[in-house]
Amino acid sequence: MATEERWVGVEDVATHLGVAKDSVYRWIDKKGLPAHRVGRLFRFKLSEIDEWVRQDSQQESVSNSAPRRNSPKTGENPSRSKSRIKKKAKDK
Repeated sequence: MATEERWVGVEDVATHLGVAKDSVYRWIDKKGLPAHRVGRLFRFKLSEIDEWVRQDSQQESVSNSAPRRNSPKTGENPSRSKSRIKKKAKDK
């Protein structure tokens, strides 16, 4: 007989991920951490949490590898503008 995955609470998820409970609540609200509301409590499946973490890290690696675009305000590449500021400071 297959063992069904048990539901866990916020504290268990925080421990599993190594973060504070406040981070778990914030990620539910702002980043779409998969949570199921049972009355006033949140319940989770750790397999869903692990999958969400994997997908989020894949999206970050894709967005980090994308070429940087010029800033709409200045028309400069943001990573280059920092080096220009340092260069100007050295010139003075």
